[in-house]
Amino acid sequence: MPLDATVATRIRFADTGLVPVVVQDHASRAVLMMAWADADALAHTLATRRATYFSRSRNAQWVKGETSGHVQHVREVRLDCDGDTVLYVVDQTGPACHTGTTTCFDGDLILGDDHA
Repeated sequence: MPLDATVATRIRFADTGLVPVVVQDHASRAVLMMAWADADALAHTLATRRATYFSRSRNAQWVKGETSGHVQHVREVRLDCDGDTVLYVVDQTGPACHTGTTTCFDGDLILGDDHA
């Protein structure tokens, strides 16, 4: 399914044909993960509300939870001010990270709040 032309013109895909997608949990507002989407993956997400991405390592489209059961139901899709990053606001079932953690961003703290 092709991406609607009015949506496609608003998104600045990189030369690779991909756009970064930041994924945020609807309830907690935690950032769950970051992935990539091509026009077809974004069109599939918009049509089905199932978070769909493009795997650079496999060179293929994938639907989150298709094999793991850790589904992302997409409640909102937003563009940033430049149109070069997409935000999926989702209801997450199970862990979002492939390592089995809730979020891909809960392991390696580089800088934290110094206030106790």
